[in-house]
Amino acid sequence: MKKITLLAVIILLSISGLVQAEPGELSGSLNVTYLSSYIWRGFDYYADDRSAIQGSINLDLYGTGFDLGILSRRAISNDYENAENLNVTLSYSNSVSSGDITTNYTVGWVYYGFPDEPRDGTTIGQAADMQEFFAAFSWPDVCPFGVVPSYTILTMWPSEGDSAGNKNAGWAHVLGLGYDLAVPGFVPGTTEQILHLSAAAVYNDGVAPGVVVNTGSGSIDHDWSHAVFGVSTNFELGNNLSLTPGVYYQSSWEDTVNKEDECWVSVGMTYILP
Repeated sequence: MKKITLLAVIILLSISGLVQAEPGELSGSLNVTYLSSYIWRGFDYYADDRSAIQGSINLDLYGTGFDLGILSRRAISNDYENAENLNVTLSYSNSVSSGDITTNYTVGWVYYGFPDEPRDGTTIGQAADMQEFFAAFSWPDVCPFGVVPSYTILTMWPSEGDSAGNKNAGWAHVLGLGYDLAVPGFVPGTTEQILHLSAAAVYNDGVAPGVVVNTGSGSIDHDWSHAVFGVSTNFELGNNLSLTPGVYYQSSWEDTVNKEDECWVSVGMTYILP
C-alpha cells in the first residue's frame, strides 16, 4: 500500500509542477459505483458472479489534456481481500482533424496494485502488480446517424520482471461502436433522456489480470474472447451530483477467458468537484 501511495503522490507533484504555468483550473470528480458482478475484460473476476464496489477520483490537470485517476475496487463478500486492487492512471487526451474527419485519442499508463499481495516473488499468487500502456481512438464524424466507431490497443506486463505475472503479460485489441439515443424524458421536468448504447468486441492476445479469483481453464488462448453490449444513462440530481445506472451483457467466446455469458448491472454516483 505504501508503495502505491508514494507512486500516486510522486505523479501528482511532478504533473502539478509541469502544468501550473498553463491556463485553466484544476477540476475533477468523485465516483462510487456498485457492480452486481465485476467483469474485467471478459473475466468473471470474483467467483460465482460476486458483486463489487468501487470508488475513484479523477482529476483534470488544469485543462492541459492530462488526467490523473485513482480507483479502488473490492468484492462486497468476504474472503476476497487478496483480489482487492488499487489502480493509478495517468493519461493525455486530445484530437486532430484532417478535412472533415476528427480523430479523438487518449494515451495513458495504468499501474494495477494489489495491496494484500507481496511485491516480489516468483510463485503463483505473488508479485501480482501489473502495468499497462494503452492508446484509444474514436472517430465521431465517420459514420452516419451519430454512430461512433472506436479502437483501443493495450499491452500489459508485470511490475516485477521475474514474477509469476509474466504469464499474464500480452496485448489486447478492442473494436467498439457507440451511439447516443435520445428518448422522451423519464422524470418530470425533462424533455429528453440520452441512452448511451455501446458494443465492443475484444481480441485477447494473452492479457489477464494480476489476481483473478475465477479464471477460465488455464493459460489464455490468443483469440477473439468476447463481446460486450451495454446501455447506460445519466440522471442529474442537482448540487453537482448525478446518478448513472447501466445494464450490460457479455457474449463469451473463449473458454480460457470465460466459459459463460454474463449479464450485470451497475449503479454509479458521481460528484463534480466545484
